Amino acid sequence: MKNMKPLILISNDDGYHSKGLNSLIDMISDFGEILVCAPESARSGFSTAFSATEPLRLKQRRKREGVTVWSCNGTPVDCVKLALSELCTRMPDMVIGGINHGDNASVNSHYSGTMGVTKEGCMKYIPSVAFSLCDHRDDADFEPLKDIIRTITEKVLKEGLPKGVCLNVNFPLAEKFNGVKVCRMAKGTWGNEVVRSHHPRGYDYYWLTGEYTNDEPESEDTDNWALTHGYVAITPTTIDVTAYEMFDKMKDWKF
Repeated sequence: MKNMKPLILISNDDGYHSKGLNSLIDMISDFGEILVCAPESARSGFSTAFSATEPLRLKQRRKREGVTVWSCNGTPVDCVKLALSELCTRMPDMVIGGINHGDNASVNSHYSGTMGVTKEGCMKYIPSVAFSLCDHRDDADFEPLKDIIRTITEKVLKEGLPKGVCLNVNFPLAEKFNGVKVCRMAKGTWGNEVVRSHHPRGYDYYWLTGEYTNDEPESEDTDNWALTHGYVAITPTTIDVTAYEMFDKMKDWKF
């Protein structure tokens, strides 16, 4: 038992076949035993959603020494829940979401299935990290991320993370990075989110899209600023979303 390799559970929201996830496996497979349980197809934007009304299925996709890959027809969170219940012979030492194709900085982290993976692990008190690259292309180049991903993974495996805290790590699209910044989420907003079209059969239908705006572009302590200026952004993220500063402000409210 003392010499047992760490167990690392990996999932994502781009699907088990994505280049980001498979690049991640190659980067860290020497750190321990890798168990992958990821959606059978893309599930971007599913956040922490789970399936309450549909049955779920697991399918083993491939297996080699030290690496086993499963797919699930559900959400990223479904994948983590099923892996912990049905596939893990012991509690994982770490949960990793990613590597995501596209950034999950600022408010995007609330919508992200990659962060859903990480939050689910964190809520189970497993040290959990999300990795994302600001590149949506299917054939994105993840090689520049390797050294930093390995450094963070090794650090978390050795030292863990506080209960209720996970890491949201975003990489700019660059061959070389200007450094790493530990920073907060930027305040940002999405606009022009709905495109309406008219079907020839007489009804309207809608596409959700949008344009993101960084509402504080000059604030140098944010993830958006770091990414814009070529830095890797690490945002420690908490599960507890209580606004403690409101306690005093609300003490005189009459109910």
